[in-house]
Formats: sequence, structure tokens, C-alpha cells
Amino acid sequence: MKKVMMLGSGELGKEVVIALQRLGCTVIACDAYQGAPAMQVADGFEVFSMLDGDALVKAVRKHSPDIIVPEVESIRTDKLYEFEGEGIQVTPSAKAANFTMNRKLIRDLAAKDLCLRTAPYAYATNIKEFESAVKEIGLPCVVKPLMSSSGKGQSVIKDTSELEAAFTYAMEGSRGDLKEIIVEGFIDFHTEITLLTVTQKEGETLFCAPVGHRQERGDYQESWQPCSMDTVQLQEAQDMARKVTQALGGAGIWGIEFFLSNDAVYFSELSPRPHDTGMVTLAGTQNFNEFELHARALLGLNIPKIELRYPGVSAVVLAEKEGEPIYSGMELAAAQPQSDFKIFGKPTTRPYRRMAVALAYDRTGEESMDEMRDRASRIASLIKVH
Repeated sequence: MKKVMMLGSGELGKEVVIALQRLGCTVIACDAYQGAPAMQVADGFEVFSMLDGDALVKAVRKHSPDIIVPEVESIRTDKLYEFEGEGIQVTPSAKAANFTMNRKLIRDLAAKDLCLRTAPYAYATNIKEFESAVKEIGLPCVVKPLMSSSGKGQSVIKDTSELEAAFTYAMEGSRGDLKEIIVEGFIDFHTEITLLTVTQKEGETLFCAPVGHRQERGDYQESWQPCSMDTVQLQEAQDMARKVTQALGGAGIWGIEFFLSNDAVYFSELSPRPHDTGMVTLAGTQNFNEFELHARALLGLNIPKIELRYPGVSAVVLAEKEGEPIYSGMELAAAQPQSDFKIFGKPTTRPYRRMAVALAYDRTGEESMDEMRDRASRIASLIKVH
């Protein structure tokens, strides 16, 4: 029986814990606050900041895991290299966790080393550099902290009057000690997709059907699978995904984001773990959902094929205020046909915090994707977080 340590215990980590336990693993869930979703189902838990290297080492020495699974970006990734050197498996790899901890490393790897098509970009650590970067990239442009989560600190600048506010917001949204910003040229895209990519210890790289998604405030609001794509563009996205995952190494699932324009595919971002937009797979759209794929890949279990069963949609349920959650409307949501929902179990709320997800699917082939998206949104609106 393998012992796995999860570094990060949110709603995505919770589903990974469940998938690992169903494959016979013992799981220790770690996060900075007690009662995190994955802790509620794990075999044990630890509460500490994963940016605290000493605390991270102490937890690893206490539990002696066979496998470490990073589920968040804010980790002392230098320690992961040390653990990997000691023979502990880091999923997908310590390099992957380190490179994706901040957008600078992964963007430079993609654009400069692998020559993948990306938006033009520049970096800034202070307001003077920031103003120069915006001038170089031009307006409109997208501003993001190099290390953040759930869209925090991200904004679009359309006028020079917005510079100071965007800079302050990006700096405040930065996680950890890294206070640096990336300024990206605005891509005129019609669709944003996540290509869930599975690398295996033995076996070929596999791809899930593309997942389309819509964001607000830099955070995903809904996703749908499959997302209709030009065959040539899909092949190009798969080729880019294959190159970047091979460069980072290891086995597991990767959420790789692309922008689709009328005539090109642009690499955007990468997460070496299950992706929030991939929660649509909880609707049973595939023979294995993204969490089961991650668990099988990191354990070295062969995945011969990923099969798309039927289309599905996910839509998030958000909190409006700070407090402790009380839910209503679940009876109404449960009465809807060809649907489901998942309450994450987060112990506290705050404005726009993701608390649950509504799922809609169509096994009959009678519903269009737009109709399914509308239905998922209606189901999500029935669940109230008070």
C-alpha cells in the first residue's frame, strides 16, 4: 500500500484523495488551514504553510510518504528537489512543480526554449518597470502576478489611467514572497480551452477531449466538454502539450490552457495537476474523470485509452459574503434531470469563493451544448450559499 502526501487540500485535492483511496492508498492531506476539503476524507492531515520549508520537511519526515502530490503552487519547491533526490516520488516531478510555481519559468520555457506560440510578454517588479512593460506590449494588455491562484491580481488594462490600480491589484494578489508581474499582449481569441494531458510512466501521452471554459475575474465560471475545435488546431495544441510535458517530465495529469483565434493556437498556462475546468469530467463525460486519471498515472497504472462518453457542462456556485456556509436549494437542484452537483465542504465563505459545482450532461444526444450550458447555469443558481 502506497502512502501519499497531498500538498494542498482544496476541492480538487479532495477528489484526488478519493481516487487514490479507491486504489488502495493511504493519504495524508496538508494545507494552511484546518478543515480543508481534502482533510475531511483523508486518512490523516497536517496544518502548516507549505512556504515554510522547515515545516514541510518536518511533515515529510513524520509521515515518510512514498509519493508527494503537489496540489497548489505556493510550495517551497527547492525542498521537493531534495525529497526527489532521496527517492521520494514527486508528481509529476519536482521540476514541474518548480517551473509552474511562477509564470516566469513556465512562460520562458514555452516561448524561448520550446518556441511555442504565446502572447507577447514582459516582466516588472516595480511601477517604473511596469509602465515600461505596458508601453512595450501595448494596449489592451493583461496583467497577472507571477504567482497567484484563482485569478487573484489579474486584470485587463484598456487605458493608461488604469495602470496604477492594475499594478497595485497585481502586487496585492501575489502569493508567497514573489512580487513580480507579467504583462501579456491581449490575444483576439474566440475560445479558451483546457487540454487535459496525461503522461504515463510507461505508455503513450494521452489527451482528453478539449474542455472549453469561460472566466470572470480571472477565475473559471463554467466549462464544457467536448469543445468544438478545428482538427488542425487540435493537433497543434496536442503537439505543444506533448513538448512542454516532456520537457518537465513525470507522470500525471496536466491542465494546459490555450487561446484559439481564427488562424492560430496560443499556449497560455499550465498546471501539473487536475484543473478546475476539468471538474466537468465529474459528470461522467469520460471513462475516467480527471482525478482518477491523475491517480492511475502517478501510481504507474497503465491507461490504455481515454474515452469520451457523452457531453457535459460544469457551472460554479459562488459565495457572496464572509462567514460560515449554510446551503439551501439542494432539493430543487437534485430534482433536475441529467444533472448532479458537488458541495466542496469549505468551512468558511468569502465573496466569489467557489463553494460547489453544478453538473449537467446529455446521454441522449438531444440537447445542444448551448442548451446544456444554460441548464447547468440554472442548476447552479438554485443552490444558495448563505
